[in-house]
Amino acid sequence: MTAPLLLVDGHYLLHRAWYGFATRITSRDKTIDRTGVFGFIALLRKAQVQHAGGFEIFVVFDSEAGSQGRTAVDSDYKAQRPAPEPGLIESLALIKNALDHTGVRWIEQDGCEADDVIATLATAARAEGRAVDIMTTDKDFIQLLADPSVRLLNTDFAMERRYTTSEHVLPRYGVLAEQWPDFRALMGDSADNIRGIRGVGAKTAARLLADGRQLENIPAEELRPAWTAQWAQVLRWREMIKFDTKAAVPDNLLITSSSPPPLRRCPRPHRSWKRCTCGDDQGHGNACFCPGGCGHRAPSKIWR
Repeated sequence: MTAPLLLVDGHYLLHRAWYGFATRITSRDKTIDRTGVFGFIALLRKAQVQHAGGFEIFVVFDSEAGSQGRTAVDSDYKAQRPAPEPGLIESLALIKNALDHTGVRWIEQDGCEADDVIATLATAARAEGRAVDIMTTDKDFIQLLADPSVRLLNTDFAMERRYTTSEHVLPRYGVLAEQWPDFRALMGDSADNIRGIRGVGAKTAARLLADGRQLENIPAEELRPAWTAQWAQVLRWREMIKFDTKAAVPDNLLITSSSPPPLRRCPRPHRSWKRCTCGDDQGHGNACFCPGGCGHRAPSKIWR
């Protein structure tokens, strides 16, 4: 049987892991910050246990030059974002190594933003009749909710509020999922440094897009002269916000079967080198965290 699919926004989960712990998790000699990798795998494992048992899990990372295409359209795109903290990006290599050891597949496609790769994989999975969940906090993924078999998962929220589906979009925002790029082009998106039209907020944008309109269908008499002066830019912003569902990714990335189950939790932490009481035959050390994210220790060779 074909498994449903959980697509994970890798950089979102890395940032959540990196900034989500009160204290840093380091190697024994304090030279390597492992907060990112430990938090990433722990959060991913928790999501699998709570929401994605029997799912195929696939993680997607932004490539280093992934935003160049959109930056060529608007040089302000994401220009406001600060440089990452030392160690955060360096955590990616550890995370990818940990994913390999846990059997979770991943991709960082050259020249592509993760958003476009996720949209491409989601579209391909839906063409095969598979249900798709996307683990992210990026609201631009709302545009994919035009398909009722796609859901957004945000595990930051309380359990009853974690999923966003197509039926939530209109009551919450006043527009349909397929109107999302038009909506954001009008009101702007501070996360991506898309300015939008000055003086147009969420309520005004929803009013202009009433009855399922797109930008081209808004009556001229409803637009102020200052807004029409910016209309060419608004149209460009909309194209930037739209996802590319035909990103250049390798064929057969998805395997359609469920990902391996997570390692089960040890009954107690292991303070020294010894045989793990959870039944794993490998020795566990006191400085290396389990790649399954369960909180028990794992062989040092995984991280070194």
